[in-house]
Amino acid sequence: MATSKRDQAELMLAAKRAKRQAYALYSNFRVGAALLTNSGEIVEGCNVENSSYGLTMCAERNAVFHAVAKGARGFRSLAIASDDAGFLTPCGACRQVLAEFSPRMEIILTNAAGHKKITSLDRLFPIPPDLKKLSRRRSKSKK
Repeated sequence: MATSKRDQAELMLAAKRAKRQAYALYSNFRVGAALLTNSGEIVEGCNVENSSYGLTMCAERNAVFHAVAKGARGFRSLAIASDDAGFLTPCGACRQVLAEFSPRMEIILTNAAGHKKITSLDRLFPIPPDLKKLSRRRSKSKK
């Protein structure tokens, strides 16, 4: 479901605001994300780096985990803002986490010049692994 132009603009501003909070001491690559929950709340996240790069948290997952901690379980749209001249899409780990909750959500990509590109998670991640199916199969095999 596409969000309104007004919601898109609010999400883009929230993602830019979150980007300013990024902890990017090592790469200087700041990213902000803003999620629109099914209830209409906007939840922000930013990337948080660590000297052990594997422990770095992307802005998109940070926003999802923040939203889930607040009780949200479904999302309508996600905006991503970075300092990059191109359009930054979610990494594979972020795509998997997003797909767990809303596999068809709208994704609003913004670049450093303020331009936007709209796509969807199912376009970026057309066939995500479905662990829910695996857990249903395990339950049936135990009977």
